[in-house]
Amino acid sequence: MNIKVLIVDDEKGMRTVISKVLEKSGGFEVVGDTDNGEEAISVFKKHHPEVVFFDIEMPGCNGIDCAKLLTDIDPKTIIIFATAHQEYMSDAFQLYAFDYLVKPFKIERIMQTLDRIKRINRPSFEDNIDKIIKHEKGLDRLMIKNKEGISFVDTKEIILVQREESTTVIYTKTDSFVTSISLSDIEEKLDKSQFFRSHKSYIINLSSITKIYPYGRWTYVVKLKDTEKDALLTHEKYEEIKKIFSL
Repeated sequence: MNIKVLIVDDEKGMRTVISKVLEKSGGFEVVGDTDNGEEAISVFKKHHPEVVFFDIEMPGCNGIDCAKLLTDIDPKTIIIFATAHQEYMSDAFQLYAFDYLVKPFKIERIMQTLDRIKRINRPSFEDNIDKIIKHEKGLDRLMIKNKEGISFVDTKEIILVQREESTTVIYTKTDSFVTSISLSDIEEKLDKSQFFRSHKSYIINLSSITKIYPYGRWTYVVKLKDTEKDALLTHEKYEEIKKIFSL
């Protein structure tokens, strides 16, 4: 299945160049291209692309602000900035951008980025973590209010807590719970020796980690047992995890 791509740039010529490079690379499908951030958000919500190329200085919503909105909807979106302005690089990587291309760039430079994206699904690096934190907390539970009523979630059954489209979803081995409670509020109620804020949009159960591998320049993917869901891990948090599990 091809990787879906959205291209956002106010220069039609640049959108054409990126489209042709994607076609040459193979394995990608352009599901939309637009010259403004507002339309980009609409296309994103409709087609859910995995990769978005962003110019930064555009009419209306600039690339940085628009990227923030998209990553709030789906934190795993691969954001690639393609811009003539180097001064936004720091802001871009605070968003955990996958790459930052400075115009004019060579075609080979984009091809390298696309090759890295395609390798994500078959990572060469796998950090297997064998140490398991044994943690029994009896009847510790979270009381979750949602539109269905009140649910009581046994904390030791929680694998992952994730921010998704302005809601928070708690994943256990057998179920999921949607709530409007913020990730930070849930984090305060969880045992910090067992649960770890790996990213602005994720809290993970340390005892559920099975693998960690690179995902972009400053981000990693965390694979968890008993679920098909996975989480993102920032470079800084990766260093913290290594200390936690060091022998």
